[in-house]
Amino acid sequence: MSGAVVAAPEGVGIAWSVDFWLDPACPLTRHTARWIAQIADEIPLDVRWRVMSLSVLNEHRDDDPEDDPDGYLWIPARVAVAVQTEHGHHALGSFYDALWTDPDGTERQWINDIGEALRRAALPVELAAAGTSTDYDAELRASHHDGVDRIDAEIGTPILAITGTDGTQRAFFGPVLDALPAKKERARLWDAVLLLVGVPGLREIKA
Repeated sequence: MSGAVVAAPEGVGIAWSVDFWLDPACPLTRHTARWIAQIADEIPLDVRWRVMSLSVLNEHRDDDPEDDPDGYLWIPARVAVAVQTEHGHHALGSFYDALWTDPDGTERQWINDIGEALRRAALPVELAAAGTSTDYDAELRASHHDGVDRIDAEIGTPILAITGTDGTQRAFFGPVLDALPAKKERARLWDAVLLLVGVPGLREIKA
């Protein structure tokens, strides 16, 4: 593993935690989610998956940056927050993985059938009905704002809040990735993120 990723001393448990807010239908967010899951396999890192929604984010805008006139993006977000509410953050992670992979583990270009993803994640398929109802909209908005309201800037998905070994937390938008980093790059990216979030006055950086 390249880079100088900070790991816990021998015998110590989780050293870092990441609260990861995602819109489950965003392809770019999927790259970031896969990267952070790989990092969690390599260092003591606890990931808590949480839902935000591009539909909620943009509902008061006059334009439609997601080109979603029929409101399709509400459906996976509502199902995801139903999973989060009823079964917790780790169940949401399992559902999210099933949503973006085929049964053989192959990564998809677009999300899978929601009912099939629930079944593969060992979750009640009846939760698919939440996608076309407003039953969990209060929970969706609460989860969304819990992430979005941490950042005083124009943002999107994903939002990460990293809690370090000393208990301090820093929330930020991104990183937004065009592709999954190569193995030799993923640890370097984690190191870079830790370095940046450790600078209190840093507000925004874009490529």
